[in-house]
Amino acid sequence: MKKRVLLIGGFHRTKSLATSLINKGYHVTAINKNIDDCKSLAEIDKLTVFNGDGSKPFILEDANAYNADVAIALTEQDDDNLVICELCKKKYNVKKTVAIISDPQKTEFFYRMGIDSVVCAITAIAGIIEQQAFLDEMATLVPVGDGRIKIAQVQISQAAPAVGKKVFELSLPKEVIIGCILRGDKSVVPRGDTRIHSGDVLVLISTDEHEIAAVRELTGR
Repeated sequence: MKKRVLLIGGFHRTKSLATSLINKGYHVTAINKNIDDCKSLAEIDKLTVFNGDGSKPFILEDANAYNADVAIALTEQDDDNLVICELCKKKYNVKKTVAIISDPQKTEFFYRMGIDSVVCAITAIAGIIEQQAFLDEMATLVPVGDGRIKIAQVQISQAAPAVGKKVFELSLPKEVIIGCILRGDKSVVPRGDTRIHSGDVLVLISTDEHEIAAVRELTGR
């Protein structure tokens, strides 16, 4: 049976999230109090749309909140998102509630109030920026196969923990392999007993989720 997701408020996030969830087989309902936004959302195939204030119980009832497996509050007001999630959880027994917030200082309070997942856009964006800055400094990444596989060139500095180690001694994730070592004007196809030198550029092939762990293992940063 398809899981039912209720999206309350928001527009651009709701539009993207609804499209993604529907493509993954979820049954999605959106509530929005702006009639023009509702008209635009209604153009999404298989999306059920209700016009109204999602913080009002009678609107949630009209949208069959009691049948939802997941409720995601996406309004621009943190307090409204808290009220929406509280109503969905306590009045309509929605199994999982998710609140989007703009103030990261409210995260702990929302969790104490029983919200299952709290997503702070500022914190998420900061994490992405920090992660990308790290990768930009340590490696050049090329996505392959819709981003599922990454090819990374990792510069090994003199202080890197990988220096002097043989390939088999490296604690790399099993989803990561060293495809080639660029050493000066030479290309070395590594074996297990190949030793890593300062100044080497390692060409890594990895799944999308493991390139950061591999780069940290090799560089210590």
